[in-house]
Amino acid sequence: DWTLRGKKRNRLIMSKIGPLIKGNISLNNLVGIGSNIQPDQNLYSCKIDSKNLSQKGHVNKMRTDKPKKPFSCVSCGKKFPTKSRLKIHIRTHTGEKPFSCENCGKSFGDRRYLGSHMRIHTGEKPFTCETCGKSFPWKHCLERHMKTHTGEKPFTCVTCGKGFIEKSNLKMHMITHTCEKPFTCVTCGKGFRDKGYLKIHMQVHTGEKPFSCEKCGKSFPRKQCLASHMNTHTGAKPYTCVSCGKGFRDKGHLKIHRMTHTGEKLYTCVSCGKGFRDKGHLKIHTMTHTGDRPFTCVSCGKGFRDESHLKIHTITHTGEKPYICVTCGKGFGQKDNLKVHMRNHTGEKPFSCVICGKSFTQKMHIVQHMIHHTDEMPFSCMTCGKGFTRKCDLAYHMRTHTGEKPFICVTCGKGFSRKGYLKIHMRIHTGEKPFSCETCGKSFPRKHYLKIHMRIHTGEKPFMCVTCGKGFIRQGLLKNHM
Repeated sequence: DWTLRGKKRNRLIMSKIGPLIKGNISLNNLVGIGSNIQPDQNLYSCKIDSKNLSQKGHVNKMRTDKPKKPFSCVSCGKKFPTKSRLKIHIRTHTGEKPFSCENCGKSFGDRRYLGSHMRIHTGEKPFTCETCGKSFPWKHCLERHMKTHTGEKPFTCVTCGKGFIEKSNLKMHMITHTCEKPFTCVTCGKGFRDKGYLKIHMQVHTGEKPFSCEKCGKSFPRKQCLASHMNTHTGAKPYTCVSCGKGFRDKGHLKIHRMTHTGEKLYTCVSCGKGFRDKGHLKIHTMTHTGDRPFTCVSCGKGFRDESHLKIHTITHTGEKPYICVTCGKGFGQKDNLKVHMRNHTGEKPFSCVICGKSFTQKMHIVQHMIHHTDEMPFSCMTCGKGFTRKCDLAYHMRTHTGEKPFICVTCGKGFSRKGYLKIHMRIHTGEKPFSCETCGKSFPRKHYLKIHMRIHTGEKPFMCVTCGKGFIRQGLLKNHM
């Protein structure tokens, strides 16, 4: 029903009965004047375009001589169309927040913001995407989401041309070119490009982890970290690579993986020029130049560049081997080591040399193998000048000069320069002979011994005497013969 109330109704009635009263019209003729007003009656005329409007306020809105935003803020000069809007704006200067949430105590300067905030507690998501059905608590979130379907990125970086869905993302991206970090941690002095990143970083100092897994009890500082962790329980890998079909639990891991196809390496070391796909890997690499090792083992004092490396090292003290091979029962301290070990059973060798075709179970082995084709020896002994393809081999070699033997047998006290040598030596005490001949069944404590033994069955004699031509299965036998 169309009705007029309060002062507006009274003013309208008086505008009708005023002329009648002056003309001495009977009050009986005035009955029902207010109630007979119909909604299609246009009582007010606009002098500019001759339109007839039902309310005087509509005419006022069409006035061109009236300023659109007549109310100005005395603090910043910003203008507003209504006095109430100005009043709300002034609270941004005074800090006044009269509207508080009864659930969490958060305060707001505008009643509308409180109403919008309440959806966090109620879980209400009234805005739904017609394309994928996903719902959102706020309209601007839906509008932003729709751009993921349309591919629209209206905000473009003038420096590198990269596009963004939101203006705020572009603004934050621009700081990567200027290297500006305006938000600083008061505890450690570390700078951040975004206020949100600083807030997350503060949890490192406070130890706050407000998001807990209901299944295993593990806590996380961020909600998205918990969401990614939950996929480890469900086994879900919602992020799939369009190039190879590999699935990932986390969107960030997929982003890094894609660079293996494109060859893109966004992060470059300023010292040596080496490129990295992940910013964290660059950070760890930089420590090789600075010598910084911020993570220290409490048991032996050894320092590490990365916390994960310290965690792996700690297992060497505890002896913990939580990852067990289902085929042979061997235990491993790291999941990746178990994965590599399984290739011994399956025979899988995914890394092949493009020059000679030789295959390897680990990527590290093929990198070391490639050096043999180039004859490159990047690591040299400063004492004797001997070169090595690997840094660890140089470290082992240095012990021949220093006499250091850090790996001690607990049974007989004999020392060894390498952990592997100690492991082989322990088989003397345990009697373990894991390498068996498939022809005669004889067992050996070392793989090398089995290799020599097999020459008895094959008749191979690779060591030849240059004088008489006699062959031998071992170099030591040839030496004795000479």
